[in-house]
Amino acid sequence: MTRLQQLPVSLQRSIEQRSALKVIAGLMNFDAASVERVARAAGRGGADLIDVACDPALVRLAIEASGGVPVCVSSVEPEQFPAAVDAGALMVEIGNYDAFYPQGRIFDAAEVLELTCRTRQLLPNVVMSVTVPHVLPMDEQEQLAIDLVASGADLIQTEGGTSAKPFSAGHLGLIEKAAPTLAAAHSISRAVDVPVLCASGLSAVTLPMAIAAGAAGVGVGSAVNRLQDELAMVAVVRGLRDAFGSAVATRV
Repeated sequence: MTRLQQLPVSLQRSIEQRSALKVIAGLMNFDAASVERVARAAGRGGADLIDVACDPALVRLAIEASGGVPVCVSSVEPEQFPAAVDAGALMVEIGNYDAFYPQGRIFDAAEVLELTCRTRQLLPNVVMSVTVPHVLPMDEQEQLAIDLVASGADLIQTEGGTSAKPFSAGHLGLIEKAAPTLAAAHSISRAVDVPVLCASGLSAVTLPMAIAAGAAGVGVGSAVNRLQDELAMVAVVRGLRDAFGSAVATRV
């Protein structure tokens, strides 16, 4: 049995069918009320996975508020992961790094690889996703993804929304915003034989493009977690869920 086969069957199926939807509360979001709203919206909107900051209390809160949606925890400190897993997290995620770039904190390939190895040593049987930093040239992103899989990564996640500089309004601007992470998903999905999640800067408009580029699923954060109204959050999650129908139609 592979580690991915330990995940709930419904989540496995979504990954296999390239329709996995992860709603991200935020790696730096330790606000319980905010995480609870995101988790409730994710559960009501049909998300397959919720990504929260690496805190045991937030894990328990997200599971309860969402009605049992599987939880992934994100951190760049591997030693934080075991307690969150004990609290019920089914997956750990190294990254993404968007929250660190404004602080001038850059993750290079060697550091990401070292974090991956430390995490795998701590948690040999837990599903692990690793984000490839978008600041690397594309060929180095591909090589790092290959090295990460060799070191025990079960999924690879892309990013790039913070580096995008959209200069157009409307749908064109949304496509410009998503371009870096879409490009990474296209390249990396052809370089590794594990599922790739495309995240950072995505919307319902660009979700089908991520799937067409080779992603097995998407991670969406600010499109949901920046909202204050829970009904609006649910509507966005449902809109993302519905967008997978367009992705299937595109593939066919």
